[in-house]
Amino acid sequence: MSPVLELDAITKRFGDTLANDAVTLDLGRGDILALLGENGAGKTTLMNILFGHYAPDAGEVRVMGRALPPGRPMAAIRAGIGMVHQHFALAPNLTVLENVMTGTERLWRPVSDTSAGRRKLAALSDRFGLGADPDARLGDLSVGEQQRVEILKALYNDARILVLDEPTAVLTTPEAKRLFATLKDMAAQGLSLIFISHKLDEVMAAADRIAVLRGGRKVAERLRGQTTKAELAELMVGRAVARPVRQMSPAGSPVLTARGLGLRQGGVDRLKGVDFTLNAGEVLGIVGVAGNGQAPLARLLSGTERPTAGTLEAFGQSLGSLSVPDIVALGMGRIPEDRNHEGVIGEMPVWENAVLERLPLFSRRGLVDRRRAMAFARQVIEGFDVRGATPRTRTGLLSGGNVQKLILGRNLIRHPRILLAAQPARGLDEGAVAAVHRRLLEARAQGTAILLISEDLDEVMDLSDRIHAIVGGRLSPAVARDRVDRQRLGLMMAGEWENAGAV
Repeated sequence: MSPVLELDAITKRFGDTLANDAVTLDLGRGDILALLGENGAGKTTLMNILFGHYAPDAGEVRVMGRALPPGRPMAAIRAGIGMVHQHFALAPNLTVLENVMTGTERLWRPVSDTSAGRRKLAALSDRFGLGADPDARLGDLSVGEQQRVEILKALYNDARILVLDEPTAVLTTPEAKRLFATLKDMAAQGLSLIFISHKLDEVMAAADRIAVLRGGRKVAERLRGQTTKAELAELMVGRAVARPVRQMSPAGSPVLTARGLGLRQGGVDRLKGVDFTLNAGEVLGIVGVAGNGQAPLARLLSGTERPTAGTLEAFGQSLGSLSVPDIVALGMGRIPEDRNHEGVIGEMPVWENAVLERLPLFSRRGLVDRRRAMAFARQVIEGFDVRGATPRTRTGLLSGGNVQKLILGRNLIRHPRILLAAQPARGLDEGAVAAVHRRLLEARAQGTAILLISEDLDEVMDLSDRIHAIVGGRLSPAVARDRVDRQRLGLMMAGEWENAGAV
């Protein structure tokens, strides 16, 4: 059959950076194509060209054999292309129906035809199994439900080709499984799908074909049944990838202790009676399904929230009344869960973000010592392989993985005594995950106490010496890593921890 979509020798530069280098792809009807590559490989740039957000410097996009005008999103939409962005392009203050219908009617229409819109939305929801309450306010929905609304919005515009950018980056494991079941149903009904990913498990589970980008070029294309995760990882990175192995080592003395820690907000207990002890030279893992109190706990530990019950002490000093700069001065580093909103300021250059949390160390008489700050930024860029960056690069231009390496580097180069690592490898490709894990284990070997908060079972089991599960704002007793397997940890995450073998 003739392809429904062709990208022919697409090339795009941003200054001296070659983001896409003569990339050629095609997509058939009912086809699921995974676009795989490490962070910064050019995947999102290529899809933004397809959707008209960027115009290519060379090459052509064809839909049903007809050339698509470059740089015109409305032309892409009219040609039947829908885009589901990693960061949803929705209005949280509007209802589901209002979000779906926005931009679909002529501006001079005096009254919106919500009755017809409601009928069409209901028909799409039934056809594709994407249940959504049309009158629900979007801001009240879970992340997974919001993503379904984003897909429905594309389908409402009669999309025949659907592009999903990192669709599982913010989803829990059950939500991700439901999403891919839905995508397979959509393909069976004739829709053509491209999903951008760097997660090998989901690519092997969902894709018919896999195209691999590296350094802006397409380096391989494989049928799912004719490749392996090991081959794909090597194609992505250009070398064999192996995650580091945690070595057994004795922990030091306690450096951070919580006793009966609680946080009550809006009449709801976000954290209840939390007890833990973190020792020097160990990784203490806290694992749980999203929304069980991980984010409030991270805010308490970093000083951006105050506990409403219990005590929190570091090196024998109470943290409850200290400011964020005071906590940083004690030797606390942090990798925040949301790197884009809590970790960096995208409009600032890399050098400013590199020193942002430790300005007193780079200041003299109240003024920033720019030369020292620039030198530190170069040290972070070179030491942690922050690709595509110079000290003066606007941070918002970096890929997610390179932003994460910037945050990791600015913390670890200063050798923190305690490191709060919340979802440190979320959204990273296999090579970047291995690099982040290696750096964390190196810091552990140098005596840094690491509190690891993660929803990734494999990550927690690979890195941790002891593990807590968090459920409904409560912590299980700590369990030694060598006394727990995935099944036991899964039960603990479900709240069953009475006989988990606590230490």
